[in-house]
Amino acid sequence: MILHLDLDCFFVSAHRTRDKSLMKIPTAVGGRSNLNIFSKTKHRRVVSDSNGAFVSSIVSEQDPNTQEYFKDENGRIRGIITTSSYEARAFGVKTAMSVNEALRLCPHLKMIAPDYPLYHELSYKLLQFLEYETPQVEQFSIDEYFADVTGWVEDKDIEAFAKNLKDKIEKIFDLPISIGVAKSKYLSKLATEYAKPHGVKVVFEDEVNDFIKDIPIEKFPGIGQGYQLRLRAHNIRTLGQIREKRHIFYAWKKPGIQLYNRVCGIKDFVLEKKAASKSIGIGRSFDPINNRQEIKRRIIILARYLAFLVFKKKVNPQTFFIKIKYEFDSKSKSNFSTNRLFSEKFFKDEILKMFDANDMHPTHSIIQLNITVSNFMEQKMDSFNLLEYEDDLKKRQLNNKLNELREKFGVDIIKNATEL
Repeated sequence: MILHLDLDCFFVSAHRTRDKSLMKIPTAVGGRSNLNIFSKTKHRRVVSDSNGAFVSSIVSEQDPNTQEYFKDENGRIRGIITTSSYEARAFGVKTAMSVNEALRLCPHLKMIAPDYPLYHELSYKLLQFLEYETPQVEQFSIDEYFADVTGWVEDKDIEAFAKNLKDKIEKIFDLPISIGVAKSKYLSKLATEYAKPHGVKVVFEDEVNDFIKDIPIEKFPGIGQGYQLRLRAHNIRTLGQIREKRHIFYAWKKPGIQLYNRVCGIKDFVLEKKAASKSIGIGRSFDPINNRQEIKRRIIILARYLAFLVFKKKVNPQTFFIKIKYEFDSKSKSNFSTNRLFSEKFFKDEILKMFDANDMHPTHSIIQLNITVSNFMEQKMDSFNLLEYEDDLKKRQLNNKLNELREKFGVDIIKNATEL
């Protein structure tokens, strides 16, 4: 059997491990996007380097003790909800909702600034615990895990095992957790939704059909909006109807067959150890800006931070990605691949070229920028563009020296003139 473990309201629960006054009151984590990296004033900014991090997070300079940290300098309420407690959800507060709307729904909502190093630390410690307690573990996200106990725990003992594991986690880490159990990953993840809050739900093999019979298709992990429309066109609205219409899915070849098998628990992916990061990204949302020089200044700053993260991860990305979001929800995105040795200067030059080439609405204001690097290649000389290698190597060596200083004195210790 496979266990899916999901930490309940993880970010809020993490803060409650340190502050018991947050227990049983409407609480939410969230707030403004951290825009102080664009400030021209001098600060010592650092980057978190937690073992458990799924993404490296720039440490927030928002003071968690400030009562209304989510307000800007003009007193406007900004930002979105990242996680809300069950007490807050009772008032309608949801993830991705604006803080402004959340406070209208729940005026006494306790808002907390994010603490990513805390989340990464707890996530990593729980992973280590599960690796000791179970034969095979896959970390699915910062607050979700799969554990395969097939052949290690008998089916008749699985519910008691899961409940005991849940109790241990709550006792050792002071974190509430829900556990779904089934023969496959996708069904165990689905079962967890029926275990919440803080419970255990076991779906044995002979119970699968009755379990999925009336569950709406949108509840199943992996059925996105596109597939939902496609299924509804065939009058399929529940998982039970999927099971009854096998011929439709097999006519869709591999993707359809995979979906059918996942829903029915027939075949599933095996658990995997968490792979090395496949990409590193950074982005910020902000008030509309029309001035392209200011936009480029912000791109350069984001690129500097991202280059520092590349240095910390000791990787050599070969693909760069930029996404631009304009007012009124129009977007532009592009990627670029190279076989050059990565350096901060090369990356900045290329990302600016990508922006110029893909600024599809030059008269529109921009409200969000995201840049990402991926496709990490081994750093071997014969893998790179040999005509540029010697020059790139010099830039890389300079890059490393600059980043060693940044690691010691903060990421803003050395800036480009264009950033000031």
